[in-house]
Amino acid sequence: MVVVDLNEHKVIGWSMQSRITKEIVLNALLMAVWRRDPKKTVTVHSDQSSQYTSHDWQHFLKVNGLEGSMSRRGNCHDNAVAESFFQLLKRERIKRRIYPTREDAKTDVLDYIEMFYNKKRKHGSNNMLSPIEFEKQYEERLRNV
Repeated sequence: MVVVDLNEHKVIGWSMQSRITKEIVLNALLMAVWRRDPKKTVTVHSDQSSQYTSHDWQHFLKVNGLEGSMSRRGNCHDNAVAESFFQLLKRERIKRRIYPTREDAKTDVLDYIEMFYNKKRKHGSNNMLSPIEFEKQYEERLRNV
């Protein structure tokens, strides 16, 4: 599970477990909230799976000033950025390796996210800048306004 900031396509929260549970999505969202510390209402888009319709998810959104948004059943377009991330992760990293243990896989995915995807991987939607470089330029433009 990943939480992607749509402004710069940066992964700001992630979690991995052997099963898809509400804890996996809550952990990823908790990381994102901790990293961003939003001061205004932020929209969190998800699909309609049970993890996102749970009372714990709804409570977490409310307590942290987040607004949930779900697309209609079968409409995957709103998750395009996250789906694109997972497609890249699989193509650029996972399919090229064999992991002896789950912990090895988790460590490698963390490395991909934090050391490559966010810091180095250029994105067409970011003017061919990495998410971190795009974010730096965006913050600089805001300071100069």
